[in-house]
Amino acid sequence: TECVSGCMCPDGLVLDGSGGCIPKDQCPCVHGGHFYKPGETIKVDCNTCTCNKRQWNCTDNPCKGTCTVYGNGHYMSFDGEKFDFLGDCDYILAQDFCPNNMDAGTFRIVIQNNACGKSLSICSLKITLIFEVCLELVITEELLLEGRIQEIATDPGAEKNYKVDLRGGYIVIETNQGMNFMWDQKTTVVVHVAPSFQGKVCGLCGDFDGRSRNDFTTRGQSVEMSIQEFGNSWKITSTCSNINMTDLCADQPFKSVLGQKHCSIIKSNIFEVCHSKVNPIPYYESCISDFCGCDSVGDCECFCTSVAAYSRSCSRAGVCIDWRTPAICPVFCDYYN
Repeated sequence: TECVSGCMCPDGLVLDGSGGCIPKDQCPCVHGGHFYKPGETIKVDCNTCTCNKRQWNCTDNPCKGTCTVYGNGHYMSFDGEKFDFLGDCDYILAQDFCPNNMDAGTFRIVIQNNACGKSLSICSLKITLIFEVCLELVITEELLLEGRIQEIATDPGAEKNYKVDLRGGYIVIETNQGMNFMWDQKTTVVVHVAPSFQGKVCGLCGDFDGRSRNDFTTRGQSVEMSIQEFGNSWKITSTCSNINMTDLCADQPFKSVLGQKHCSIIKSNIFEVCHSKVNPIPYYESCISDFCGCDSVGDCECFCTSVAAYSRSCSRAGVCIDWRTPAICPVFCDYYN
């Protein structure tokens, strides 16, 4: 009805945000705060999404499940549920010897938590992998203890259904059935399972059924509200004692402040492009907690583990960030290569 100040487009065209006018069907799509032109594709997990008329058209491939344990008892289940659990026992991390698996079981991963140093923090130092080979019910075990691999075979002549490899700083174990296990020889464990395991696994890593709300299913098949009770139900033996969660920073204000300073890298502009895809707050909080659990302020391993965990989650979301420097959690790639 009257003249309006500003840039306007002719009928049938819209502003493209850069001072130009384009047809509506040429409008971009948005993902993670970034704009993509029509026809451009992005990878989301194991699927490909194509921009078309402002909407994403994505493939519907079943993706592998990933469970991560890092630092001072921080877990992320196959279905993405994040929780903290501490214990001084042997626990079933993941297995397919489960009531909801009609097939014969093939693997069991047992994680042993031990106190590290003088602090109250708990870290994983020993992992036992138990495999069922062929149909002869031959059990072999891989004991991973402080960077050493010890193999105990019930039948040494049986054909192995797994292989062990050293990749960089990680010990990697792959099975023929599609379970991959990675350990950084410190406090980080990553378990990958193929889509064929969906709904067939159980343990601290959950059941990989696509729903996170039932991830706290106990060994007795009930859904527990208490994380501590859920974790304790997966103990190998009931004789070892339970540990109550404590705030490691409560009595250490100096360490808490210092931890906030170091861990702020997770919320900084270094990881800015990932913030819209992976929430940094849970990783930032676990980083501060782990920093308070370190025996000495100079022990950067507690801090590095949490930052590396966030970096891995960003990488899975399609954002690769080069955050390590000679001064911040360096990795000597030349040595490992």
